[in-house]
Amino acid sequence: MAYSGLNASKQGKYNGVVSDDIGKEKQLGVLQLAAAKVVDAIESAAVWVIFGGKVPQSYYVSGNYGPVEEFGPAHSVPVDGAFPECLNGEFVRVGPNPKYKPVGNYHWFDGDGMIHGLRIKDGKVSYVCRYVRTAKLAQEDYWGASKFIKIGDLIGKQGILWPNLFKLRKKLGIVDDTNGTGTANTAMVYHNGRLLALNEGDKPYAVRLLEEGDLETIGRVDYEKKLNHSFTAHPKIDPDTGEMFTFGATREGPPYVTYRVVSKDGEMGEPVPLTVSGPIMMHDMALTENYSLFLDCPLYFNPKDMVKKNQCIFSFDDTKPARLGVLPRYAKNESQIQWFTVSTCVIFHNANAWEEGDEVVLITCRIPSIDLVALAVYDEVKAKKFANDLWEYRLNLKTGEAKEKKLGEFRSDFPRINEEYVGRKNRYVYNCIFDDATHISAIAKYDLTREPELGKEKLELGGNVVGIVWHGKGRYGSEAVFVPKNPGREGDEDDGYLICFVHDEKTGKSEVVVIDAKTMSSEFVAVALLPTRVPYGFHAMPCYRGKALKGSEEQIKKQRL
Repeated sequence: MAYSGLNASKQGKYNGVVSDDIGKEKQLGVLQLAAAKVVDAIESAAVWVIFGGKVPQSYYVSGNYGPVEEFGPAHSVPVDGAFPECLNGEFVRVGPNPKYKPVGNYHWFDGDGMIHGLRIKDGKVSYVCRYVRTAKLAQEDYWGASKFIKIGDLIGKQGILWPNLFKLRKKLGIVDDTNGTGTANTAMVYHNGRLLALNEGDKPYAVRLLEEGDLETIGRVDYEKKLNHSFTAHPKIDPDTGEMFTFGATREGPPYVTYRVVSKDGEMGEPVPLTVSGPIMMHDMALTENYSLFLDCPLYFNPKDMVKKNQCIFSFDDTKPARLGVLPRYAKNESQIQWFTVSTCVIFHNANAWEEGDEVVLITCRIPSIDLVALAVYDEVKAKKFANDLWEYRLNLKTGEAKEKKLGEFRSDFPRINEEYVGRKNRYVYNCIFDDATHISAIAKYDLTREPELGKEKLELGGNVVGIVWHGKGRYGSEAVFVPKNPGREGDEDDGYLICFVHDEKTGKSEVVVIDAKTMSSEFVAVALLPTRVPYGFHAMPCYRGKALKGSEEQIKKQRL
């Protein structure tokens, strides 16, 4: 575990961030420094009282959830097998990695964003891990300690205290949230020559891939000051037009969601406010050739229930239905959106969407209910209730009817496809299979042209499950992403490779494995034996996108500041 404040600087300014807007110098006076110590003492006393004299130790900072220090770049990483030429470039995965020891409760969503990067060139592999230098992290580097509010603080009655302590710190000039409080720990996207690290509570951070295999934070992106709200962790890029479709969700007041289109050249269009049922957690969207899809699920920012029912600040209301909204891609306002009421559920991650006649088809992973406290205070029963299943929705734009069909079981999430098919009808979905809320034990390949065989006691081949790769006993993976052998949609859709990080809890070793996505053979194409442990994390991507660029090596060369 690494809480030492590695690379922390105390030079009287917020260091470690390249961009001008978050690298401000901030000289603190004697009174401010004294006030900071007083607030820290109040916080420590509150922790002592609230937790009965015991400092809480979160499950999600132990074992392979525990943070690691920055590392590398390490060159000549040992490889078993051979990395295919189409993987030349950079494979990255981001996740939470708290640099400073959390005060009070810690939620898995809270950690500082750390990117783990694998540089692949002509069969040779380098590895690096670097923090995303956010405004939050820059300020905590100055103090050498955790200072910002987090989701783990917002559970139960104690959730009243920490927001007020944070307000006090702001008023005293101890912290500054002018440039956001995000962690950039959730996902990444490559668009218009920029690799962006994303967290839906803030704006994107641009990260540069250096030729020698290192990673460098460039700064916070506001699209020439046109972006004045948060930015989803899961924007969608049309593989043909190069446009990016995105949104931001807020809890400040209606209409709560703002939709945006970004041109292939990085020009952000005008905002389109969308009215939803309340201050929801909207994590993902979907795209077809003519429409954008939005998810209005009853997972609400709810301070009242946090206090009254001892819940997380985001709580699920099972008395309300979910809604799916279909909006023309280039709508100027929300008047053209068509909402479909569906069974109550929460949807975090979509696989794909497309149009068939009068219908819009959405392939997604949904969960019937959720308790986010389970990702802060570990509860095995609650963790195993994170039962995402693969579903199909057919939304008839003419009749207004919504049909729902279950396609898969066994706690499956983080669906990925051949992204040349984003917004177009596709055949295959690659889904992570979870033992509980966070441990990925296998990757399953689903054929959407086949009928599912439901009600089985265990995951096995048959029906629409046409391939399974198990990571092995005591071995758990991360999101597996698909890289096609050739760009475009002319060859077989599944002609390519899956690549993902895997950790062995018995040996403490981590690796990157390459799987033949067509055969789903358990004989790996290649394995990179990493020089350091890689904690469990969130989303991954290869720096490869669409027909315009013939591979991630070319994208690295075409990066821009």
